[in-house]
Amino acid sequence: MNKMSESGRKKVIILISAASFVIGMFFMRILNILSIYTVKQFKESYIYEKTSLNKAISKAYDATVVVDTDNNDGSGFVYKIDNEYAYIITNEHVIRNASEIEVVLTNSKKEKAEVLGKDEYLDIAVLKIKKNYVNKVVKIGNSKKSYIGDTVFVIGCPYGENFSGTVTSGIISGKDRLVKTSTNDYEDYNWVMNLIQIDASINPGNSGGPLLNINGEVIGIITLKIVENDIEGMAFATPIEDVKKYIEMLENKKDIKRPSLNIDVANINDTELLVKNDISPYQERKTGVVVLKSKDSLNKGDIITKVNDVEVIDIPHLKYELFKNKINSRVTITYIRNKTEYKTSILLKE
Repeated sequence: MNKMSESGRKKVIILISAASFVIGMFFMRILNILSIYTVKQFKESYIYEKTSLNKAISKAYDATVVVDTDNNDGSGFVYKIDNEYAYIITNEHVIRNASEIEVVLTNSKKEKAEVLGKDEYLDIAVLKIKKNYVNKVVKIGNSKKSYIGDTVFVIGCPYGENFSGTVTSGIISGKDRLVKTSTNDYEDYNWVMNLIQIDASINPGNSGGPLLNINGEVIGIITLKIVENDIEGMAFATPIEDVKKYIEMLENKKDIKRPSLNIDVANINDTELLVKNDISPYQERKTGVVVLKSKDSLNKGDIITKVNDVEVIDIPHLKYELFKNKINSRVTITYIRNKTEYKTSILLKE
């Protein structure tokens, strides 16, 4: 076998060197592309963080408070400041039966609170504290401009002061939900509230806190959640528009007066009460309200089925429809007497 000449070996070395250079450049190019891609991914992640809720939260965070009473802990928010006082909204059930109320700010400062007004049907209360340490007021938004699927968040103190300033987020799951509730601590489901449904995490202590949109504006007040073993993520807030109508009245320590038909009634399925009032139970109907006593155009035993053509299911729904109207206004009542449907106009009284 002939040995490779010196010049041949040099040519092979040159070829190998050239190939190595080309291959090296190729891999350098690949690494460079991967590096650029990695940096791009990092930048995209950073931009995503800039679109978080942090900016919106900062607009309202220091305006939220803990409402601490000798019975309950709840949340609230500062919606107004004047020359001397700061004004706070919370739930009526948070301060119900409380003999002492203290407001704790996010800077840990505490102030004794005075109740200016409250209403059990709206489940709201207005408190007043010295404005000494208050430095933030929420911006009020409009829930009617919010839609199902919109991002919302809640600021409050679930499980008390130790967890104050907790933020949870979610979406609007539903609007105009008629939810049965109670206006006191001893009667079950005597009222119906029109509420915003959300899936943000809500716990004891969140009551009275603000529901905010992605702009950091208050669109509702956290009111209740459904607590059952088979249900998760169903919380509700009172629309801020329903509260705004009565804020000035409550600030001035005036009671909210609502209209009445001035009649005694029973739910159609309350057989015991009907029999007690010498009224035969109604087996053929499942909804409606039975008149027990009336001084107006209705008679004992009449079944009220509608108010202004809106169906009445039971007493809470009857009150809800009546309370939409003003005292001294008229409503159209649809009722059944002796299996025949009638309509009558009734003047609402206080």
